[in-house]
Amino acid sequence: MQNFYLEDDHLQLLVNRYLTPAFATWANTELENFGARCAGEIDERAAYTDKAGEPKLISYDKFGNEVSKVWVNDGYQKTVQEAYGTGIVGYIHKEIPKLGHSGNYLYAFTQGYLLSQAEAGFYCPVTLTKATAYLLNRYASPEIKRRFLPHVLATGEEKLYEGATFLTERQGGSDVGANEVQAENAGSYYQLSGEKYFASNAGTCGVAMVLARVGGGGPGTKGLSLFAVPWEENRENGGLRIRRLKNKLGVRAVPSAEVEFYQAKAYLVGELHRGFTYMMEALNLSRVANAVASVGIMRRAYIEAKNYAKHRSAFGKQLTDYPMIRDTLSTMAAKQEVYLSTLFTMIQLMDKVMGDDGPTTSTEQILFRLYVAIMKKETAEQAIHFAHEAIEMHGGNGYIEDFVTPRLLRDAQVLTVWEGTANTLGLEVIRLIDKFQVDELFIMTMIERLERVKGICQIEKEIVHFVENGIAELQTYLEQWKELDGELQTFYSKHLADRMTKILTSIVAMEEAVKGNAREVAVSEVYLHKMWNHNEISADPIPLKHYEGIVESNK
Repeated sequence: MQNFYLEDDHLQLLVNRYLTPAFATWANTELENFGARCAGEIDERAAYTDKAGEPKLISYDKFGNEVSKVWVNDGYQKTVQEAYGTGIVGYIHKEIPKLGHSGNYLYAFTQGYLLSQAEAGFYCPVTLTKATAYLLNRYASPEIKRRFLPHVLATGEEKLYEGATFLTERQGGSDVGANEVQAENAGSYYQLSGEKYFASNAGTCGVAMVLARVGGGGPGTKGLSLFAVPWEENRENGGLRIRRLKNKLGVRAVPSAEVEFYQAKAYLVGELHRGFTYMMEALNLSRVANAVASVGIMRRAYIEAKNYAKHRSAFGKQLTDYPMIRDTLSTMAAKQEVYLSTLFTMIQLMDKVMGDDGPTTSTEQILFRLYVAIMKKETAEQAIHFAHEAIEMHGGNGYIEDFVTPRLLRDAQVLTVWEGTANTLGLEVIRLIDKFQVDELFIMTMIERLERVKGICQIEKEIVHFVENGIAELQTYLEQWKELDGELQTFYSKHLADRMTKILTSIVAMEEAVKGNAREVAVSEVYLHKMWNHNEISADPIPLKHYEGIVESNK
């Protein structure tokens, strides 16, 4: 692989479809350059960081003074400079000089998709910096913005402050309402005391967004406020320390730590006691990034499996001569591309809901939250599955650390945990149903989108009927589900999310069959057959019928 962008025809199609012509022309050049770096030097540095150059905690200097510094290798620092210099965070909020306007989330997440194919671990700090930028830009006072935001958005002209978002505490975990870190008013700032138990990008961030409890706010999440905590100032003054770095299974590039605050100087962001609400907005941003990283790993796993199969022989044949191999590769390609297309539709909506492409309606805001929850869950699980398939395609070699496949599996595993487990996301779906009747909005929207394409897409009528029946079955399922008591409803929450995901991605596949070329139609057919008619016995199976057109014709 020489270039993750030029070798991805489907990604190029989406970029040129969703960006304005002038923006797309500029973006294609930038993405081509970044795609080459991701497939080359950044990928090489990622392998080194994973095997021998992971972050290290320097607790004390040579005189025995506590310093709580985090060392990262030179290659990692070079990747930091290159990635942020492209505007992967900055150009979401500030002007792109050659265009005369800011970028958007869709372009930034396209960069993240390329980056995650090489280094999913480093994409975590980038994501945290995006979330930090969002929170400061939307909720910080003018004074706090002036102090921090130019550094968080830096593309080379200012000193870079990477961001971080610290939520998790030992006693609470996902139960953020159990958080105990305290904040005391000290006049023009606050002082934070307590600990955060899983703080990613600790020691390498310039500013951390931290949830803490201010007196008078009450128990639970309603008592939490949001603070911007400058890292270096507090580290040098003894206001914080790193107890230890986590020894993680994967994503070893990002330093994740246990952080203790000792009256650390902090600045209130937004209104008192609304910190959890603000952080949940940023969490949706991070969940989208998680899904982008997942689909990036899916893409890398597919390419590794494909390239290995094309150059490996067994029992006198090339692997790609075997129908089982062709089925696997056709299915991987189709699923990965439909998921990427689904994310692009979701991120386009995100630019309205969280960006500057508004105005937006309450329906769009609610559906966005639903799409984020179900697609984050699904893509994280599929990233693990794709990494498994790539390992299996390599046979014994796939289990050897000389190949990238073990790292893909290790890095993918955390994506099911970061930003909310499947259980947490299932509960989010229930909350959206209870509070906003999102199930009714979803079904209505899916029916409308299906009606617009079913008569003009080049997909078998039988498959269209499968999707129509799937929507009707979801309605019946929801009616039965609503008759259950609240506790039992949670038992089925993940099943409900899975049904919604299947319908959403199938609708997107049909829409792609209308918009795209013959290859896009073939991708959609393979995906829809796998989703709705995979048990069919046929003399001409769809994945084999379209193998040449999908796998061999694509770069």
